[in-house]
Amino acid sequence: MTDIGANDYHASTTTSNKFNAYDVPQGVDIRGRYTEQFGKILTRDALQFVADLQREFRSHIKYAMDCRSEAKMRYNQGGLPGFDPATRYIREGEWTCARVPPAVADRRVEITGPVERKMVINALNSGAKVFMADFEDALSPSWENLMSGQVNLKDAVDGTISFHDKARNRVYKLNDQTAKLFVRPRGWHLPEAHIFIDGEPATGCLVDFGLYIFHNYAAFRRNQGEGFGPFFYLPKMEHSREAKIWNSVFERAEKMAGIERGSIRATVLIETLPAVFQMDEILYELRDHSVGLNCGRWDYIFSYVKTFQAHPDRLLPDRVQVGMTQHFMKSYSELLIRTCHRRGVHAMGGMAAQIPIRDDPAANEAALDLVKKDKLREVRAGHDGTWAAHPGLIPACMKAFDDNMGNAPNQIQTKKREDAANITDEDLIQRPSGVRTMEGIRLNTRVGIQYLAAWLTGSGSVPLYNLMEDAATAEISRVQNWQWLKYEVELDGDGLGVKVNRELFGRVVDEEMARIEREVGKDKFKKGKYKEACKMFTRQCKAPALDDFLTLDAYNHIVIHHPKGPSRL
Repeated sequence: MTDIGANDYHASTTTSNKFNAYDVPQGVDIRGRYTEQFGKILTRDALQFVADLQREFRSHIKYAMDCRSEAKMRYNQGGLPGFDPATRYIREGEWTCARVPPAVADRRVEITGPVERKMVINALNSGAKVFMADFEDALSPSWENLMSGQVNLKDAVDGTISFHDKARNRVYKLNDQTAKLFVRPRGWHLPEAHIFIDGEPATGCLVDFGLYIFHNYAAFRRNQGEGFGPFFYLPKMEHSREAKIWNSVFERAEKMAGIERGSIRATVLIETLPAVFQMDEILYELRDHSVGLNCGRWDYIFSYVKTFQAHPDRLLPDRVQVGMTQHFMKSYSELLIRTCHRRGVHAMGGMAAQIPIRDDPAANEAALDLVKKDKLREVRAGHDGTWAAHPGLIPACMKAFDDNMGNAPNQIQTKKREDAANITDEDLIQRPSGVRTMEGIRLNTRVGIQYLAAWLTGSGSVPLYNLMEDAATAEISRVQNWQWLKYEVELDGDGLGVKVNRELFGRVVDEEMARIEREVGKDKFKKGKYKEACKMFTRQCKAPALDDFLTLDAYNHIVIHHPKGPSRL
């Protein structure tokens, strides 16, 4: 929980539970809109389970968030992240995680996307090995999106999900063969401001996790002992103490559901710079529940800037130049592979964010070529699978892994990467090389404003300039602009000799807003939330102190508290 969020939301008007359309247990207050469909998710017993999780773990979560703040203070005072001497025994110990369940031994291509109904069906039918249904970076966490997402996933687990696209007069249903379902709840830092427990907003990830597992554990119990999950992705961790909380949450949920200990399995996204120094420790804490780590590279780039926000000697070049060939990124990938394979679990590669370019075959072929090269790099390095943002990329990604892995489900036993044993602290934080250009700050501004405008209207996964943007890439745009403004960097290329200051940034914002209006059209621009997004984005870029997350501030603008009467719409 964040103190700021709790104070903001606690100021909302409260009324007695006896008028609440939802049947809630003691101490629980639902402030989101009532619908009969949502009422089937927000049952008294389900809410009691979520409240029990909140009460049991809130002090641990608060301590973990306080530790994040302390670490941030150390970095801002000149400190550097590094391996913890106190946990060397874990890094050097000869232990392994629980055996990978056969059901998910082969994860060579995974597709990700929000928990929107049609997306869930298409992703499960996509031909990928895994679909990660996302309550986090690819979802704008409005009440409607979150609760509809729970409905959609319950129907998907039951196998009854369907969608009638009236515009196309087409009904979407699940195929006989579908991808394995993984679910990504929100990070520890995000509140759920429509559900109050004992007078404070619930922890978002406990709501996402708790409701999902409560309503679906019967299906998992039927498959008990067969390794069919449930499966999760865990985001935004910075330290193994956060993994330890998740491990306790899993054990608590398994006991509630009556499923075997270790049935719940999770892949942790290594997408913060501090977490790369904690990979062994994170796996150790989750060793009975782990099924690997993932290179969440976009958030990782964002975290590099955030971690070194007070270090003017560690400025990033244009975001398009921060690829996996940068030494600190390559080292991160290779160490992740070694760590995972040493502990007997999957080392998953990063996101291919490209989307098909239907009106330009040459550009489409060039984009696909980049994807193929990136996936060949990953599989040859030793990754066991990769991510795709669009179904159209799955064949190219699959071919790269098929050609190099053959019939083997993964590379856990064959690519140990002992050569990565000598990767040092400095390898993982080495200064990136490249140039900073006027086009770089323009692209950051354009992408950041358009993404935020879409997020404010309920879309968390947005196609922009032939890439699928989510909160992670928007965060890179924001923090890079902030960094360049704070240190008044001198631009390279055509901007040679030009410094990024408030005057320049103001002109760039005006010009890019005009360009956005031309590109989207005046009517759409006028009806959208582009002006609100612009104010929010530019305010954060110019802030004296860097906000931890773009979405924490923006979240206040999508919280809608409804009256307690039964407004059954």
